[in-house]
Amino acid sequence: MSAAASVDDEHAQLLARFEQLPRLVNDDADLVRRGAWVDLQFQVGLDVVPYHLTVAGGRIASLDRGPILMASSRFQIQATGEAWRRFWQPVPEPGWHDLLALTKRGAARLDGDLQPLLANLQYFKDVLAAPRRLARAGH
Repeated sequence: MSAAASVDDEHAQLLARFEQLPRLVNDDADLVRRGAWVDLQFQVGLDVVPYHLTVAGGRIASLDRGPILMASSRFQIQATGEAWRRFWQPVPEPGWHDLLALTKRGAARLDGDLQPLLANLQYFKDVLAAPRRLARAGH
Protein backbone atom coordinates (compact mmCIF):
# COMPACT_ATOMS: atom_id res chain seq x y z
CA MET A 1 0.00 0.00 0.00
CA SER A 2 1.35 3.42 -0.92
CA ALA A 3 1.88 6.13 1.69
CA ALA A 4 -0.89 8.25 0.09
CA ALA A 5 -3.35 5.33 0.22
CA SER A 6 -2.42 4.74 3.86
CA VAL A 7 -3.12 8.41 4.71
CA ASP A 8 -6.45 8.27 2.85
CA ASP A 9 -7.41 5.07 4.70
CA GLU A 10 -6.51 6.63 8.07
CA HIS A 11 -8.53 9.75 7.22
CA ALA A 12 -11.52 7.59 6.25
CA GLN A 13 -11.25 5.72 9.56
CA LEU A 14 -11.24 9.02 11.50
CA LEU A 15 -14.29 10.22 9.59
CA ALA A 16 -16.05 6.92 10.34
CA ARG A 17 -15.33 7.41 14.04
CA PHE A 18 -16.86 10.90 13.95
CA GLU A 19 -19.96 9.49 12.31
CA GLN A 20 -20.45 7.07 15.20
CA LEU A 21 -20.74 9.90 17.74
CA PRO A 22 -24.57 9.86 17.83
CA ARG A 23 -24.67 6.16 18.70
CA LEU A 24 -21.80 6.36 21.18
CA VAL A 25 -23.27 9.36 22.99
CA ASN A 26 -26.95 8.44 22.86
CA ASP A 27 -26.26 4.91 24.16
CA ASP A 28 -24.40 6.30 27.19
CA ALA A 29 -27.12 7.07 29.77
CA ASP A 30 -24.68 8.79 32.16
CA LEU A 31 -23.38 11.08 29.45
CA VAL A 32 -26.89 11.96 28.26
CA ARG A 33 -27.91 12.69 31.85
CA ARG A 34 -24.88 14.99 32.31
CA GLY A 35 -25.88 16.91 29.21
CA ALA A 36 -29.61 16.99 29.97
CA TRP A 37 -29.67 20.82 29.86
CA VAL A 38 -27.59 21.12 26.68
CA ASP A 39 -29.61 22.20 23.65
CA LEU A 40 -27.54 23.75 20.86
CA GLN A 41 -25.80 23.36 17.55
CA PHE A 42 -22.03 23.26 17.26
CA GLN A 43 -19.45 22.33 14.68
CA VAL A 44 -16.49 19.97 14.90
CA GLY A 45 -13.87 19.78 12.18
CA LEU A 46 -11.43 17.12 11.11
CA ASP A 47 -8.89 19.02 9.03
CA VAL A 48 -11.13 20.62 6.37
CA VAL A 49 -14.17 18.35 6.89
CA PRO A 50 -16.82 20.04 9.06
CA TYR A 51 -19.44 18.18 11.06
CA HIS A 52 -22.54 20.01 12.26
CA LEU A 53 -24.01 18.55 15.43
CA THR A 54 -27.32 19.30 17.08
CA VAL A 55 -27.61 18.40 20.75
CA ALA A 56 -31.06 18.21 22.34
CA GLY A 57 -31.34 17.26 25.99
CA GLY A 58 -27.85 15.78 26.00
CA ARG A 59 -28.53 13.53 22.99
CA ILE A 60 -27.01 14.06 19.58
CA ALA A 61 -30.15 14.69 17.55
CA SER A 62 -28.28 15.08 14.28
CA LEU A 63 -24.80 14.93 12.83
CA ASP A 64 -24.34 16.26 9.30
CA ARG A 65 -21.09 16.12 7.37
CA GLY A 66 -19.81 18.76 5.03
CA PRO A 67 -20.30 22.43 4.47
CA ILE A 68 -23.93 23.37 4.98
CA LEU A 69 -25.03 26.69 3.61
CA MET A 70 -26.26 29.02 6.36
CA ALA A 71 -25.75 26.43 9.11
CA SER A 72 -25.86 27.91 12.58
CA SER A 73 -23.45 26.91 15.33
CA ARG A 74 -22.69 28.36 18.76
CA PHE A 75 -19.04 27.34 18.66
CA GLN A 76 -16.58 25.42 16.54
CA ILE A 77 -13.87 22.94 17.46
CA GLN A 78 -11.35 22.38 14.67
CA ALA A 79 -8.44 19.93 14.90
CA THR A 80 -5.99 18.13 12.67
CA GLY A 81 -6.29 14.48 11.73
CA GLU A 82 -3.21 13.75 13.83
CA ALA A 83 -4.81 15.47 16.82
CA TRP A 84 -8.01 13.38 16.60
CA ARG A 85 -6.07 10.16 15.99
CA ARG A 86 -3.90 10.74 19.05
CA PHE A 87 -6.79 12.10 21.16
CA TRP A 88 -8.81 8.93 20.44
CA GLN A 89 -6.11 6.51 21.57
CA PRO A 90 -7.40 4.28 24.41
CA VAL A 91 -4.99 6.09 26.75
CA PRO A 92 -3.74 9.24 25.01
CA GLU A 93 -0.26 10.59 25.66
CA PRO A 94 0.10 13.74 27.75
CA GLY A 95 -0.69 16.78 25.64
CA TRP A 96 -3.02 14.76 23.40
CA HIS A 97 -5.44 13.69 26.15
CA ASP A 98 -7.71 16.74 26.43
CA LEU A 99 -9.40 19.30 24.18
CA LEU A 100 -7.74 22.20 25.95
CA ALA A 101 -4.35 20.47 25.77
CA LEU A 102 -4.84 20.14 22.00
CA THR A 103 -5.44 23.88 21.75
CA LYS A 104 -2.40 24.62 23.88
CA ARG A 105 -0.16 22.60 21.57
CA GLY A 106 -1.70 24.26 18.49
CA ALA A 107 -3.33 21.08 17.12
CA ALA A 108 -6.88 22.37 17.70
CA ARG A 109 -8.74 25.67 17.66
CA LEU A 110 -11.88 26.82 19.47
CA ASP A 111 -13.99 29.61 17.96
CA GLY A 112 -17.37 31.23 18.48
CA ASP A 113 -19.42 31.65 21.65
CA LEU A 114 -17.41 29.54 24.08
CA GLN A 115 -19.74 30.15 27.06
CA PRO A 116 -21.90 27.02 26.47
CA LEU A 117 -18.77 24.94 25.83
CA LEU A 118 -17.10 26.09 29.04
CA ALA A 119 -20.32 25.88 31.08
CA ASN A 120 -20.65 22.22 30.03
CA LEU A 121 -16.97 21.47 29.47
CA GLN A 122 -16.88 17.96 30.93
CA TYR A 123 -19.92 16.96 28.87
CA PHE A 124 -18.34 18.15 25.61
CA LYS A 125 -14.97 16.62 26.49
CA ASP A 126 -16.68 13.28 27.10
CA VAL A 127 -18.78 13.55 23.93
CA LEU A 128 -15.70 14.10 21.81
CA ALA A 129 -13.71 11.42 23.66
CA ALA A 130 -16.46 8.81 23.11
CA PRO A 131 -14.65 7.26 20.08
CA ARG A 132 -11.90 6.12 22.46
CA ARG A 133 -14.24 3.25 23.32
CA LEU A 134 -13.97 2.10 19.70
CA ALA A 135 -10.17 2.01 19.98
CA ARG A 136 -10.43 -0.04 23.18
CA ALA A 137 -12.75 -2.47 21.42
CA GLY A 138 -10.37 -2.75 18.46
CA HIS A 139 -12.53 -0.95 15.86
